[in-house]
Amino acid sequence: MAPWITACLFFCFLLEGAEPEQFAKLCAGCHGDGGVGTDRGPALVNNRKLGKRSEEQIERLIRNGTQGGMPPFPLAESELRPLARWVHALNATAYDVKPEGDERAGERFFFGKGGCGSCHMVEGRGGVNGPDLSDVGKQLSPGGLEQALDNPGAGSRERTASGCPGWAWCPQDQWAVVNVRLRDGSRLRGLVRGRGKHNLQLQTTDGRLHLLTDEEYDGIEREAASFMPPLNATAGERRDLIAYLSRRGGIPIGPMRAKAEIPEAAIQRIVQPAPGEWPTYNGSLGANRHSALTQINTGNAGKLQLEWSYAIPYPRLETTPLVSEGMMFLSGPNRVCALDGRTGREIWCYSRERTPAGKIAGDAALGANRGVALLGDRVFFATDNAHLLCLNRITGGLMWDVAVPELPGPYGSTAAPLVAGDLVVTGVAGGDQGIRGFVAAYKAATGEPAWRFYTVPKPGEPGSETWRGKAIDVGGGATWLTGSYDAGSGLLYWPTGNPFPDTDGDERGGDNLYTNSVVALEAKTGKLKWHFQFTPHDLHDWDATEPLVLVDTKFRGRERKLLLQANRNGFYYVLDRLSGEFLLGRPFVKKLTWASGIGADGRPQLVEGNRPSRQGTKTCPAVRGATNWYSTAFNPATRLFYVMAVEDCNIYKQSKLGGYEPYHDAADPPRKYLRALDVETGRVVWEIPQVGAPEANYSGVLSTAGGVVFYGETGGGFAAVDARTGRTLWHFETNQVWKASPMTYMVKGRQYVAIAAGGNIFSFALAR
Repeated sequence: MAPWITACLFFCFLLEGAEPEQFAKLCAGCHGDGGVGTDRGPALVNNRKLGKRSEEQIERLIRNGTQGGMPPFPLAESELRPLARWVHALNATAYDVKPEGDERAGERFFFGKGGCGSCHMVEGRGGVNGPDLSDVGKQLSPGGLEQALDNPGAGSRERTASGCPGWAWCPQDQWAVVNVRLRDGSRLRGLVRGRGKHNLQLQTTDGRLHLLTDEEYDGIEREAASFMPPLNATAGERRDLIAYLSRRGGIPIGPMRAKAEIPEAAIQRIVQPAPGEWPTYNGSLGANRHSALTQINTGNAGKLQLEWSYAIPYPRLETTPLVSEGMMFLSGPNRVCALDGRTGREIWCYSRERTPAGKIAGDAALGANRGVALLGDRVFFATDNAHLLCLNRITGGLMWDVAVPELPGPYGSTAAPLVAGDLVVTGVAGGDQGIRGFVAAYKAATGEPAWRFYTVPKPGEPGSETWRGKAIDVGGGATWLTGSYDAGSGLLYWPTGNPFPDTDGDERGGDNLYTNSVVALEAKTGKLKWHFQFTPHDLHDWDATEPLVLVDTKFRGRERKLLLQANRNGFYYVLDRLSGEFLLGRPFVKKLTWASGIGADGRPQLVEGNRPSRQGTKTCPAVRGATNWYSTAFNPATRLFYVMAVEDCNIYKQSKLGGYEPYHDAADPPRKYLRALDVETGRVVWEIPQVGAPEANYSGVLSTAGGVVFYGETGGGFAAVDARTGRTLWHFETNQVWKASPMTYMVKGRQYVAIAAGGNIFSFALAR
């Protein structure tokens, strides 16, 4: 039986008893009779996005609507379910039908005689000169699959004829073949990945992306034929290939089946980034947001201008974009996009549905995500429900997907992963809801687990003696911020969060290791080398999940390898990063009442009367901390450490679920400052007071060798200041609430500075 006949029978089966008249009443005004589409709404027939969704997911879509698009329809279950079933039936896929044939024989043909794997990737195996086909069975109907094989260019030609006359760019026409005439007289032939009136993103057949502007080319000619030739196969080979493709329903959860390795050259490009690259969350593995770029400096920063912006449908992005070879990679809730770093033109986006309410909690449930990691041809990303994903850098196709938690619990993820050699390392969120925190490493090539370090030990394990009571089983210690890595020593440094319950220590007597600490782990094995606990037996939710900045500099007359951190508890710390030796602890805020100082042993010298009580106890800093997860930076030329500091207090109440209330003092309200600290003493050298509520600003800082510090002002401005004096050089009003930190990069000799503000990425450069 021909696949299209099977599909027709399948449609009839699904449509029996459905209620298309309900669709006509509620939906046809926008989506057209039968769901064929209008100018007010997309077609719902053979819709690839809907084809990937289950009936339950379509129900949620109808019930909740879409942001800025379709309104919600709060229908009764008896109305909603038949409507969702009918819409789902409009998109019955080859995966649903499962045409007959030998799947294994089809796989051999795909990667062998048929040559399909030379262009297309399936489950992490194959080429990048065409779309990833790992879920093609759920994207196309059997007839659509046959058409794609027999007449590959037909779909894009029809779309161009109906909706994009001439050579107006249609996003659906990605992968069209063009010849580009460059202004230097040379030519490029390749596949279009994106195009605007003044720019072109072209992929040549060697898999390289050429990110061009019209200053570099003066002609584009489109070839009529598709890059993919029509299928040339026997009837049996054709049947088996369709059977293989129709069963491609997406990447299964778990490590990649195909064997793969990461080239050493790719690892070294992360360890020693090329000038102008920003290949990891903080720019360098040592987490010091200090760039060697000097094109933007104190003499010309006032000439900065907005170059481009890009929006993600989420109101408060926390991402830090990464840039490698001119491509920018950024994230939102369960979403990763690749852009042209010069123009902001989208090249690809990968997304999946957010986890339904109630399955996860905290910031992960709210959509917080701080970025991705890069290594070679791979992009790594953590989802809200703590899955670690690997995407192909060129196509955005999913290569592997592993579930990170081993234990049940409200685990989520918010942090950007970190690359350490040939491993990718990630942490988890959820410490305020009761989890057993950990750091986990996976082989970057395949997603195979390498090691796992739990921040709360089991009873009987080293460190368990610091827990007295029942809380050790779900003691917190979340690892929700990206750590640091010293490739020279092979040590990985990861900050840990508060114990649980956070303001009630009755069932967790003792210091509660390894919460509120930095753990130094052997990167290859996960073995603990040393630890330092900033706040033993924390009762105020002062996570130590602030950046761990690794620098090599002179300290008290001696060259040392240091770890710097401005901690949420109000103290600035300096440690020897090889041994963990405590070198300095000094307050960087004035409102600090819980401790009088840090002793020679590195432990805080507690002040009586600051323990949370049932009625409430005033203590400083506030629960959000004297600082938080936003970035810090050290400039080796000025020898200053830059941090956004908060002067604030809270009323802390003893509670199983955490208890804190604002402390109101009209004569001394909460205030935020950008402060520059002397690296050796912690003394405040200069500061810039902010205007507005401190909680509205989670922007960190960026330092550059041009002598400039960039940061987000509490009032919504993006500013550049003199790194030595704090004098403001330039500002740009975004009128947004800050939830992200700035970065800088260079493409083709031009330096840019970028930051996420609200739901937008803004990129700035000097006026030409």
